[in-house]
Amino acid sequence: MLLIAGALVTSNDAGLSVPDWPTSFGSIYKMPPMVGGIKYEHTHRLIAWSVGVMTIAIAIWTWLVERRAWMKRLAFAALGTVILQGILGGITVLKFLPPLVSTAHAMVGQTFFCIAVTIALFSGQRWIEEHPPVAFDTLRPSLIALTQLSVLALYVQLFLGGMFRHHGMSWWPHVVNACAVAVILTWTAVRALSLYSEIREVRRPAILMLSLMVAQLCLGFAAFITRVMWGRDAAQPETAMIISTVAHTVTGALLLATAVVLAIQVWRHVPVAISEAAPRRPSEAVAA
Repeated sequence: MLLIAGALVTSNDAGLSVPDWPTSFGSIYKMPPMVGGIKYEHTHRLIAWSVGVMTIAIAIWTWLVERRAWMKRLAFAALGTVILQGILGGITVLKFLPPLVSTAHAMVGQTFFCIAVTIALFSGQRWIEEHPPVAFDTLRPSLIALTQLSVLALYVQLFLGGMFRHHGMSWWPHVVNACAVAVILTWTAVRALSLYSEIREVRRPAILMLSLMVAQLCLGFAAFITRVMWGRDAAQPETAMIISTVAHTVTGALLLATAVVLAIQVWRHVPVAISEAAPRRPSEAVAA
């Protein structure tokens, strides 16, 4: 919901509809008139505050009941990320939407989403209780390396897309990099499905990642047509542009989170094989 609300703010050019922060028209608790762009921006803030409160609850609950130290650190990383997200959102308003800050706000928001997804994954009963099947990877580059490259490529794409959406960069770097991302994600998914399809924890996110990638390419094309070609001279954002852009943004976040889950599952189920042959001593090598 927060990702959708944020995308609606940007797509409707409503980022400065509420001109102050952290207050809204000088008040923390009063509801401003929900008209025009204000309804998008203030609704975004209300959902963000709700997410912040829930993240505080997750951090406290995890600290009290979780025995895995790394899970406690992950929960507080989520809290730190959502705080940073709020600060960047405030700077975006106070500094009149600088492209780099607005893009950082979007990237940190999707990073928080990924952390929240991993917390849900790691706290699930299946993760805690199952005995994971393992298949060793002997190929190079390894599947885990491909999943990590996929996540990195998606972050680069997120940066380029954010800069384009916030008028800090032309559209063509985003489009060119989209082709590279499609190749990398397809390579990763095909490798996972062709060799490790019997492992459900790898198969499911690989299929989902491939499906989301196809949907994201289609939505990206629709957003490009409606925003760059049809909406270039529009006096205000048109409905088709808003729908396609919001859908493109949210699908991109789902794609990034799915790539992160795939990387984690591959790390757990498909470790890189290590040669069991002991290295020879120099004297043995000479004798041979």
